[in-house]
Amino acid sequence: MSNDISRSRRQLIRATATAGALAAIGAPLFAQGTPLVFKWANNIPTTHPSNIRVREAAEAVKKESGGRVEIQIFPNNQLGGDTDMLSQVRSGAIDIFPLSGLILQTLVPLAGINGLAFAFKDYDTVWKAMDGDLGAFIREAIAKVTLHSFDRILDNGFRNITSSTKPINTAEDLKGFKIRVPVSPLWTSMFKAFGAAPTGINFSEVYSALQTKVVEGQENPLAIIEIAKLFEVQKFLSMTGHMWDGQWILVNGRRWAGTPAEVQGLLNKHVTAAVMSQRDDIKQLNLGLEKTLRDKGMVLNTPDGRSFRDVLAKAGFYEEWRGKFGADAMARLEKYSGRLG
Repeated sequence: MSNDISRSRRQLIRATATAGALAAIGAPLFAQGTPLVFKWANNIPTTHPSNIRVREAAEAVKKESGGRVEIQIFPNNQLGGDTDMLSQVRSGAIDIFPLSGLILQTLVPLAGINGLAFAFKDYDTVWKAMDGDLGAFIREAIAKVTLHSFDRILDNGFRNITSSTKPINTAEDLKGFKIRVPVSPLWTSMFKAFGAAPTGINFSEVYSALQTKVVEGQENPLAIIEIAKLFEVQKFLSMTGHMWDGQWILVNGRRWAGTPAEVQGLLNKHVTAAVMSQRDDIKQLNLGLEKTLRDKGMVLNTPDGRSFRDVLAKAGFYEEWRGKFGADAMARLEKYSGRLG
């Protein structure tokens, strides 16, 4: 009799355990625990494709997690300028922050390498490099300062110069030209090599700096020029295409390390999808922006890039940065760009 009771107990325990395992398999992946909230801040206007796509990613993450994972978005410099937000993501006050590699360069010197003037001739070359071994090499450097970066970089575009005073047709036109640049060593170095007078100003202050004539001009991708309404305070748009710029999506390293693997996978999935859609958005947007900006009253011109490259080479710009980035990094870049300088 006692054997029958013991056997029945063992069968009941096995049945209960099996039922529990099956229930766990069928349960929603994010059903347990405190909801996870990620604070995502950026410097981009709300109507820019970057913010449109990240809002879609946030909605998808919340839906797939059953509301257990949430991304809160703070666009358009709501939480400060670039340098301030970089400090906040390092301290953990912000969880996720997309930032130009050339501004990140103040913390991770290698991160600015994609911004070397005239390194990329077209988008095909950009994505081969940045989605390939050059991008992987940069992400390794970013990880060393306790920041995680997603595998795919957002497109910020090829940059062009605007001015309130004159078109920029050759490198000679930049001599003495008062131009706003982001707070980045490479930008400052490049425009000094042209003989210009660069001033580092965070993007949140660019419109007012142009409006009050603190600087004559600035440089940015077409989408930023249009969305930020810089055409209201700038007359000339010179299609120099002097550098390509992207934004690494940075995450506080401690927060990422403490995030469950399934949540990391969810974020990777939807952030990557958002980035790839954003890249296509920028491509399509650029197709019509030249006409749009002309219609807004800007005068466009397309300079010959040779005079700019020649001046930079003669000024020792490329050799200076070859020494700073190192032979290994430059070899990875020049695999795609060809020899620079």
